[in-house]
Amino acid sequence: MTRNFIIATAAAAVLGFAALPASANSVSIEQYGFGNAAGGAQTGFDNQIGVFQDGVWNEAISQQHGSNNVSATGQHGFNNRADTWQAGHGNAAGIGQFGDNHNAVLTQDGNGNVAAGVQVGHGCDAEVSQTGGGNVAAFVQTCP
Repeated sequence: MTRNFIIATAAAAVLGFAALPASANSVSIEQYGFGNAAGGAQTGFDNQIGVFQDGVWNEAISQQHGSNNVSATGQHGFNNRADTWQAGHGNAAGIGQFGDNHNAVLTQDGNGNVAAGVQVGHGCDAEVSQTGGGNVAAFVQTCP
């Protein structure tokens, strides 16, 4: 009886792990420098968060609720802050910040929205909010 239980438990674990990647959410964080922070939350399936930070005191937060959402943040410099908030299906958000003291917030509530931005220099602020489906927004700033 115990032998059968152990075999059944092992088989269930193997099958469970084999099925996991097909619907799993993923997070990738790569940080260099000092005092950088990254965090967030995911509910649903097939959501992806990627964060790359190189510098000092940069912060990235991503929230995803739904499925097939993608959020990418890349920051190089000092004291940059990036937030992405996604609810729905198939949304894509990307933030690239170079320099220092930038703030960017991208909010998507719906399906199939795309938001992207780049900020270069010093002290840029950007906020994009998308509701509904199929919206596309992009910004590029070169603040002094």
